[in-house]
Amino acid sequence: MEWLDHWRLVGAPRPNRAERLGRLVGLRVLRIPGVPRVLVVAGSTDRLRDLLVQPVSLRPTRRAVVVVAYWRAPRRGWSSGIVPLDHLRRHRVALPGRGRGTALVSVRLSRSVQLREVLRAALGALVPGRPLPAPAGPSLTSHRTLPAYLPAGGTVLLGELVGSPDIRAYDVLLRAPGGTGVGPGAPPYAVGWSTTRHGAAAPDAPPAVLVDALRINPRGRRPDCYRPDAPRVRLDFTPAARRPGPGAYPLDGPGVTAPVLATLRQTGVVDCPEVPDTDPVAVAALLVQIAMTGAVLSVPALPERVAGLIAPELRVLLTAPVPRTGALALEARSVVQRRAALRGHATAFAVPRLVSAVFPQLGPVPSVSAILATRRPERLPEAVRMLVAQTYPELEIVLCLHGVELPEPVRVTLAGCGRPYEVVRVPAAASFGAALGAATRRARGSLVSKFDDDDSYAAEHVWDLVLARHYSGATLVGKGSEFVHLETRGMTLRRPSGTAESDCQVVAGGTILIARGDLEAVGGWRPVPRSVDLGLLDRVRRDGGGIYRTHPLGYVYHRRATGHTWDPGEDYFLDSASAYWPGLPAEVLGEVDEPPGRPAPDQRTGSAAARPDRS
Repeated sequence: MEWLDHWRLVGAPRPNRAERLGRLVGLRVLRIPGVPRVLVVAGSTDRLRDLLVQPVSLRPTRRAVVVVAYWRAPRRGWSSGIVPLDHLRRHRVALPGRGRGTALVSVRLSRSVQLREVLRAALGALVPGRPLPAPAGPSLTSHRTLPAYLPAGGTVLLGELVGSPDIRAYDVLLRAPGGTGVGPGAPPYAVGWSTTRHGAAAPDAPPAVLVDALRINPRGRRPDCYRPDAPRVRLDFTPAARRPGPGAYPLDGPGVTAPVLATLRQTGVVDCPEVPDTDPVAVAALLVQIAMTGAVLSVPALPERVAGLIAPELRVLLTAPVPRTGALALEARSVVQRRAALRGHATAFAVPRLVSAVFPQLGPVPSVSAILATRRPERLPEAVRMLVAQTYPELEIVLCLHGVELPEPVRVTLAGCGRPYEVVRVPAAASFGAALGAATRRARGSLVSKFDDDDSYAAEHVWDLVLARHYSGATLVGKGSEFVHLETRGMTLRRPSGTAESDCQVVAGGTILIARGDLEAVGGWRPVPRSVDLGLLDRVRRDGGGIYRTHPLGYVYHRRATGHTWDPGEDYFLDSASAYWPGLPAEVLGEVDEPPGRPAPDQRTGSAAARPDRS
């Protein structure tokens, strides 16, 4: 069967009020005759990001006004400024007083720059935008073409390539197939790739599908989209015998755009009964993008040419049956799928892997130091076991002994774990905050993550935090303490703990991840005996930093009979619980394999087990 280059989602749910406004306004770039000014009107910041990959964004301008019709502050009281912009003379940022409404950014320049550069600067005033830290990394330059996967910080060069006598002009250069522009002599770049809209390839190598995860990600995914009654849509590719119907998108376009993102945020499952292979890179990129949003993709069969372009980890998930044993199982599949798509195809993670032959010293991911401070040596064997089991490749373990000695079995475990580690000793009289500060001083990772000794962490926990740090652009990321295990009752419950995949004010202290430079810039850990996590969150907020809460799976907050510093009693957790399970379900730790016969956790009905006896 022949296929046209169009696709659409069939059976999409009705958009919410904010998205209806966004669609009404749409995305427009207006030039007023006789006035050297560009007016950009976008219904939302998602639509503003879409403009970054449209050719009109490459036009030069000296004056621009950017209006977002519906803008919402990441948190109450948040504000920021535009990021540095060359030749800036004057700018103005106007945000709505109540944190939602119309936002405006205007700039005036002494020399013309690409509208794309103006949009990048304006986004700095509208959304958090911290890049992933890296001790070394290649620059990314596109020559006379605009790939959909190029991040906002990437450069688009429209003129001739210009060499430099002092430094190599370009690290990684992207050019359209057959593109020229290199004169005689050595090329002024280290890596030269041929690029299409969604893929890049070295000479005589298969293309790699890449996606800008700052534009396409699970941010804003609705918590009720895993229920049995959640919307389920179908992905159709239009055959040659029919004209594209309403809501169709060209396959050679940017892929998932703001209206599609809004649909997928409400969608539980996307069925794709038939997949074409006439344009395998574009088709594979579309499937990867949908997977990145968290909507569970069901693809019974993948053509060989398409399958070969998708990361093996993700490919297996796309063709596996969709879980039918309850909302929690579907949520776990969503998390595993989006994780595989992000680390396999996000530009920030894929490009370092692809250039490793030329730059072998560059790490593919930022290094992370996992800091565990404890006064309880009896907790150390299990806590260290979970740290060693983390799948994140660049992980250092920093163990802070707070007035206690290192048990011999733990010493043996650390010595044989194959990871770098540090053992830091502080006196028992030191405050908890001071102990964390001493451990951080010894940490060598670009990112720092705090672990608690009495909670449970799945093996992919650190990966989840690093991925969220990338696509959220927040200063600090973490998870909510939604899942609580009551040891005395042998049960796990789920309770409200804020909205996942959203900006927030607070995350669970045992899940904090922050760049070491950002941590030190806000003053580090406060040297207080308790509430150290809240002290850091407050410092980040006061410094204007963003805080982001990713999905809650893979972290379990434990309540034990031995008591806690903060102890409101078990009824506090039971009264707010929406679901109960005996033991600790595998799905809570992000595992998707389900042995037959196990009770199906169903959050819609509230429980997979009988309501616990309070007596």
